[in-house]
Amino acid sequence: MTTPAGTATGAGTASTAGTAATTGGAATTGEAARTGTAVPGRRAASGPWLLGVRHHGPGSARAVLAALAAARPAAVLIEGPPEGDALLPLAADPRMRPPVALLAHAVDDPGRASFWPMAAFSPEWVAIRWALDHDVPVRFIDLPAAHSLALKEPAPGAGSEETAGARAGEEITPVVDPIRVLAETAGYDDPERWWEDVVEHRSPGGPAETGRGTAVGRNTGTGRNTGAGQGSDADGPPGAAPDAGGAGGGSDAGDALAPFVALAEAMGALREAYGDGGQPRDAVREAYMRIQLRTARKEFGNDVAVVCGAWHVPALAARTTLAADRALLKGLPKVRTDLTWVPWTHRRLARHSGYGAGIDSPGWYGHLFDVADRPIERWMTKVAGLLREEDRFVSTAHVIEAVRLAETLAALRGRPLAGLGETTDAVRAVMCEGSDVPLALVRDRLIVGETLGEVPDTAPAVPLQRDLTRSQRTLRLKPEASERELDLDLRKETDAARSRLLHRLRLLGVGWGDPVAGRGSTGTFRESWRLSWEPELHVRVAEAGVWGTTVVTAATAKAESGAVAATALADVTALAEHCLLAGLPDALPVVMKALADRAALDADVGHLADALPALARSLRYGDVRSTDTAALAEVAAGLAERICVGLPPACTGLDADGAEALRRQVEAVHGAIGLLLAGTAPAEGLRERWDAVLHKLAARDTVAGIIRGRATRLLLDEGRLAEDEAARLMGLALSPGTPPADAAAWIEGFVGGASGGGMLLVHDERLLGLVDAWLTGVPAEMFTDVLPLLRRTFSAYEPGVRRTLGELVRRGPVPEGARRDDVGRVPGGFGPGLDRARADAVEPVLRLLIGRRSAPEGAAG
Repeated sequence: MTTPAGTATGAGTASTAGTAATTGGAATTGEAARTGTAVPGRRAASGPWLLGVRHHGPGSARAVLAALAAARPAAVLIEGPPEGDALLPLAADPRMRPPVALLAHAVDDPGRASFWPMAAFSPEWVAIRWALDHDVPVRFIDLPAAHSLALKEPAPGAGSEETAGARAGEEITPVVDPIRVLAETAGYDDPERWWEDVVEHRSPGGPAETGRGTAVGRNTGTGRNTGAGQGSDADGPPGAAPDAGGAGGGSDAGDALAPFVALAEAMGALREAYGDGGQPRDAVREAYMRIQLRTARKEFGNDVAVVCGAWHVPALAARTTLAADRALLKGLPKVRTDLTWVPWTHRRLARHSGYGAGIDSPGWYGHLFDVADRPIERWMTKVAGLLREEDRFVSTAHVIEAVRLAETLAALRGRPLAGLGETTDAVRAVMCEGSDVPLALVRDRLIVGETLGEVPDTAPAVPLQRDLTRSQRTLRLKPEASERELDLDLRKETDAARSRLLHRLRLLGVGWGDPVAGRGSTGTFRESWRLSWEPELHVRVAEAGVWGTTVVTAATAKAESGAVAATALADVTALAEHCLLAGLPDALPVVMKALADRAALDADVGHLADALPALARSLRYGDVRSTDTAALAEVAAGLAERICVGLPPACTGLDADGAEALRRQVEAVHGAIGLLLAGTAPAEGLRERWDAVLHKLAARDTVAGIIRGRATRLLLDEGRLAEDEAARLMGLALSPGTPPADAAAWIEGFVGGASGGGMLLVHDERLLGLVDAWLTGVPAEMFTDVLPLLRRTFSAYEPGVRRTLGELVRRGPVPEGARRDDVGRVPGGFGPGLDRARADAVEPVLRLLIGRRSAPEGAAG
């Protein structure tokens, strides 16, 4: 799924805009450039007018507005899929707020899709709105989506469509970036900086001061016009708009159209030098556009304006025959397609691949398009407001100094006006005190922006999308482009419904939200989500529409299908957990039958151990979600019994990696059995059988050391093993006859990781003494072998725990019968004893924190 060539970067989209190539004449009046209102004076000479633009360029948008106001065409033709003509009236709906995009997808394969994004500063959007506001017919004229989707063969990570004319073994011309070529011709090393100088810095109310960029609009190296003049072939389309001051045009009209004349000459020279610019499919697209232009001329005469990528202007102005164009279109494949409007984001416009449009600063471009004057001053004011909201001290003096610095930098760099580079440098130096940390916030919030467009309900949509939209409104879950966290209390009906919706969407592959660890309570009635709505999720919804017309029916159907198709037991148990979380009772019978069948046939203890934790987690949801989990409990109990039988033999004869993997599985099963025992109907005798398994694992010498150590630790933590017995097992594991590597593995299993092993050694000096005695007795030639294991074990401890252990080892063992505060000099970091007065002073604060009243004086202790 990729952005069509007409809107992606490269030859099709990075084409220079209408005003980019002009320099000599005065710009149209400010009012016409900003609003499209016709200026006084005579109408421009007869068209058609080919208005070459840079997609998503505010300078192009202003130039198009001025040109349309001056030319007042009878019809407007726009580069885009003709199937979208029926959707164009929606652009006038007050509820339609750009950025938005036309989404086209194949009916039989919704995953094959393309987007045509448009922002408020996109020339295409401006032309559509002008035509609708002036009751002028407007149409799309690009190659139909039915053909472009059929031709498309998406490549992973590709940012634009596969070219139609590519064949195996055919030499393909590298893709040409016209802006870069023109910038290099003008002596610039940065094409975006050149673009700002010759386009974005043109004043809508006066002549442009374009600096070095003036050479590009007038001199392309050919010395002749290449498509800007009027054509005379009756069968072929004419060239671009007439030259400034041409016959029949007033001065204002000529000035408004002059940029496109110069640009057509520049693009013509580039097309002569680079051919199709590495985009063979453009020839097919341009042939279709020429045919559509001929059709429009027959209906409306020559008073037709065409808004398209500047790269295509020479091809549309070329004199070709209708038969030749039809020959290029003959035999194109075709698929059934559906089109609609979908919301878009500025963040997506800033991406160079996938669904992006390839512009680095959509927020900055939007600002340049929206403001009528003093863009730098207004931008610095925006930046100051953002930083103040983040509690940073930014005064009016900072704004003034930042503006002055940006203008000074522009003068030093020979630029006509401060651009994004100068304003960013000034913000970093003045408002951010040289730090890139607050500057990253400015870049994210303002330069790129977090704007998410809106589409009215009357826009076409698949039934599943409509049901999702209704659910979002009912539950007050508004899609937002910015990432945010949502905490849910499942005891509340609204929050529980939100949780079910998000889990159902995850089951359908619509990743609107991801579960995260909550900062508050860890109870089962709490959930935390990280939400972020991306435009391509509309495609995911369309793909999921094959499962049903509502979210619940689609999720149920997909769960049932997944249960039947699953081959691994862990996959079925995970699916059962998803069904309970998503509240899909109709899918549970099918999933439970598949679960019982897989569990009966699977004899691998590792598979059973992977499956049990998910079942145990699922069982605890029955209480808070009011789900009947009796059948699930029966299957879970059966799995636990089989694990108890098969686990001890499976723990022998393992290498290091296998032992580590099984150690994690033992821990997971131990936690799962704890959840099963905490349930409403725990299996009889399960606790005793599991304890017996752990005792076997802890005592058998043939079991890997890391598993023996972990089994011993689990029994000790549960109070199922006496401390003396734990010390005896440690002494055996660390005896001189045990290989040092095995002993180190036992230590890692017993006290390794973030499982509180460090605090166990801090509070039980017998165990610490055993470890210390073993470590000092390791032969020098073996110490290097066990050091990585020991380092991995103790590096996981908190710094304070490691420091305390070091102090205890330095102090040495405490004589038997002696108290710690009675032995010699108190080491650094330890108090001489319990200071009861200081402890009593803390007690009122602790009672206040935990919400307990102080005991009345004289009360019984």
